[in-house]
Amino acid sequence: MVIKTEEELQGMQKVSEAVALTLLKMKEYTEIGMSTKQIDEYGRTILEGMGAKSAPFETYKFPGYACISVNHEFAHGVPSDNIILKNGDIINIDVSAELNGFWSDNGCSFIVGEDIQNLQHLIDTSQEILLEAIAQISGGVRIADIGKLIETKAKKAGYTVIRDLGGHGVGRSLHEEPDAIMNYYDRHDTARRFRKDAVVAIETFISTKSTNIQTESDGWTFTGSKGGFVAQHEHTILITSGKPIVLTAANGIK
Repeated sequence: MVIKTEEELQGMQKVSEAVALTLLKMKEYTEIGMSTKQIDEYGRTILEGMGAKSAPFETYKFPGYACISVNHEFAHGVPSDNIILKNGDIINIDVSAELNGFWSDNGCSFIVGEDIQNLQHLIDTSQEILLEAIAQISGGVRIADIGKLIETKAKKAGYTVIRDLGGHGVGRSLHEEPDAIMNYYDRHDTARRFRKDAVVAIETFISTKSTNIQTESDGWTFTGSKGGFVAQHEHTILITSGKPIVLTAANGIK
């Protein structure tokens, strides 16, 4: 989406605040012993209380209201009564929604309880890379160069990037152009550039081992082709001629 009016800007600000606050509250609510279904239902009440509708449910009939992935699940984890959080689990919550015809997306990974799997560094790295990448985005910047930044920073920290997941345009639907804002440098994608006044969701997928995903038997959940863990962080931003405006800043990823 390219924002052209004040009404469009306000619409994006409102839906982005809704998904950001929902993500923040779901993170704060999460405790050892809870099921991911319980956390999802809590998020649903928050979203609906602000008049917003779950984007994955509305768009894909996803069997949940947020994507909640635990441990070796990389993305699109299905909330379940049977997945009970334990001390040391790494969890990712991805919240996207529609409100008054506008769509926004954000997500984050964090540790439940103590860091007994030694994954906090992975999480910190993912968050730091996201913020560094966002800081470099402005109108005219090559999309591939942001992928290069993400990949370079991840490798320097001792990690890999997932090559078949990435960011995307957002605004009037959940996924728009520019699609495939990847976490690596694609030498075949050197022409595309970020456009001023466009809205995009920028997300990192930083892994301990895998570089690709595979779909599990439920038809939704992604895991790593080589196993391991992943950390994901995501903001929806408005591109300007200078520093971008982080529309989902209320989620606390900073």
